[in-house]
Amino acid sequence: MGEYVTASPSSFHAVATAAAALDAAGFTALDETRPWSELSAGGYYTVRDGALIAWVLPSGAAPGAGYRILGAHTDSPGFKLKPRPTTVTHRWYQAGVEIYGGPLLNSWLDRDLRFAGRLVVRGRDGGTRQVLTATGPVARIPQLAIHLDRSANEGLTLDKQRHVQPVWGVGQAQDADVLTVLANAANESRGTSRTTVTGAPSAAAGDGAVAEPITASDILGYDIVVADSQAPELIGAQRTLLASGRLDNLTSVFAGLRALIEHAHDLESAEHVSVLAAFDHEEVGSATRSGAAGPFLEDVLVRISAARDGTTDDYRRSLAASVCLSSDAGHLVHPNYQGHHDPVNTPEPGGGPLLKINAQQRYTTDATGAAEWARVCERAGVAYQEFVSNNTVPCGSTIGPITATRLGIRTLDVGVGLLSMHSARELVHTGDLYALYGAVAAFWRP
Repeated sequence: MGEYVTASPSSFHAVATAAAALDAAGFTALDETRPWSELSAGGYYTVRDGALIAWVLPSGAAPGAGYRILGAHTDSPGFKLKPRPTTVTHRWYQAGVEIYGGPLLNSWLDRDLRFAGRLVVRGRDGGTRQVLTATGPVARIPQLAIHLDRSANEGLTLDKQRHVQPVWGVGQAQDADVLTVLANAANESRGTSRTTVTGAPSAAAGDGAVAEPITASDILGYDIVVADSQAPELIGAQRTLLASGRLDNLTSVFAGLRALIEHAHDLESAEHVSVLAAFDHEEVGSATRSGAAGPFLEDVLVRISAARDGTTDDYRRSLAASVCLSSDAGHLVHPNYQGHHDPVNTPEPGGGPLLKINAQQRYTTDATGAAEWARVCERAGVAYQEFVSNNTVPCGSTIGPITATRLGIRTLDVGVGLLSMHSARELVHTGDLYALYGAVAAFWRP
């Protein structure tokens, strides 16, 4: 898990890293712009920007067989680089950033940060290509010294425009250029990073697909986030706690990826199609072409059905027979803020993954979904815990309601519990991670 998070500072890196693991496991990459005809039994995946959908098609699945879907997301709250990002203030080089999603802003202060994401660059043939880039620890959002703000410990207030712009160097204005830093990082990573073309991953750059070096003037567009550069760390006296950025929601992506790769070895006995759908942009509402509110999952499911010679009625029957686990991180009871939680349903570290319930349908779990999760966890031999919000503390939502509404698939909301969700560095119990993986594996098991 730690290695996956380290290799995945952005949604694009999370997808490229997952695609590399699927390639190594023998899955076939499919380009959305090419025909998908006569899909035989096996593992497949396709990529759309910062989202990936992978599936295992068993030999015994009839055209009307249901899909068993694990839905997750690849993005995390934080900051995204603005256009014309380079500014200089009193010789401090700064980067203009927007707030992405709902990060816990104070947790990003005084951390060693890096820039990561994708560049769209001018190709030597007149076209464009996409390149991944990730710098080392080059930036920091410095906090004001206590001597200059004596009231800081009584309640820190951060202006979202003036107080969160990272510094990344010192010098003269004519020498400052964030895009040069990004281009240099991309050049340094050639041979280990992956490039993408039309959304589908190519061979790793080092397998004969090494691209030529780029300069800042080659960059025509970019999607760059700010990421914590500190590596994940096992902490606690028993080393059972994982401290890391992006646990929301790479915990679910990683559990699904590992379980699906192992499930791909069992193509004979399964009667359903197992699907991992890792969407982008959940933290900003999911309403994009690569988000859960977009058509990506529906497009893929329709094409899977068509490639199996399924009719429209077969496809509709498949949806009616399908179930989706919307897997996203939830909250453990915080020992310092117990009053913010429901007094009866109190998820604890090491107690197993969460089943999330909400009367306002912010989570989609109903009685049938709860029974499905109970049976899955029983087969896996793992415990689970119910999560419901304190009535005075409204909860967030997930891709679950979006998937259920868009496709009519029965959906339930699950995930591991965290402390410090949406912090630059979150905390999870490793036993809960392993239990989530076991439950997902049982969900796909024949």
